[in-house]
Amino acid sequence: MPFHHPNLKNRVAVVTGGGGVLCGAFAQVLAQQGVKVAVLDLKFDAAKRVADSITAQNGIAAAIACDVLDASSLQAAKQIVHETFGACDLLINGAGGNHPSGTTSKETLSPEDLTAKQAGVTTFFDLDPDGISRVFNLNFLGTLLPTQIFAHDLAQSPHGAIVMITSMNAIRPLTKIPAYSAAKAAVSNFTQFMAVHFADVGIRVNAIAPGFFSTQQNKTLLWNDDGTPTSRSEKILAATPMHRFGLPEELSGALLFLCDETYSSFVTGSTLAIDGGFSAYSGV
Repeated sequence: MPFHHPNLKNRVAVVTGGGGVLCGAFAQVLAQQGVKVAVLDLKFDAAKRVADSITAQNGIAAAIACDVLDASSLQAAKQIVHETFGACDLLINGAGGNHPSGTTSKETLSPEDLTAKQAGVTTFFDLDPDGISRVFNLNFLGTLLPTQIFAHDLAQSPHGAIVMITSMNAIRPLTKIPAYSAAKAAVSNFTQFMAVHFADVGIRVNAIAPGFFSTQQNKTLLWNDDGTPTSRSEKILAATPMHRFGLPEELSGALLFLCDETYSSFVTGSTLAIDGGFSAYSGV
């Protein structure tokens, strides 16, 4: 396909969490602009599927197994990126996610929860600190560590840019998922910190805040086994003025805008909501 952002051609992008639905789509659209894409993921098979799809369409990509919570793993990935493509120009910090260990069973605490423990119910008081740490670390440290490893490259690139992936949860915390919401709020705050910290070395740092997208990770949250929407889905759609879930490709324009300094050279420290109006709707 023709390059809509031709000046991105031959730049090198590192995409963490690149084997997932949304970040896999990021890797695809960058490759379509002629970017050389390193697809990093904890699951090598997932990264390879994305990289193989890119190369099958004459794009340039490499799959690299990497743990974003392990500095030595990230250093090893960086060495492979350098040997394969050269220094990094773009970092897409997409690795993250939630886990049941950081989740409550019910949206609100009931008086009876204070007096009688119900089997199978996790209240706020039952949350495991280790589970909270697991979710928080994946989302926050999973962006800090890759930035520490790859920002040296970005600071020496004339086109250095970082795109963080935060969430609507950072703006309006959702019920049941306190760890994930808090972690994404930290990512949004960290985006602003880095935008200031790296300004003098020419790295622009911005974030995309997706609303609700139907992915493999949240499949059971949004859909019943028979394909009908869950009660959670019905609440989400009722609070989304466009009354639907987003499609992965609907994040592409924001990503390319933030990566391409032709369009965003004076944009840093910003978070762009792609949410069908969710963050604008008060409920009345």
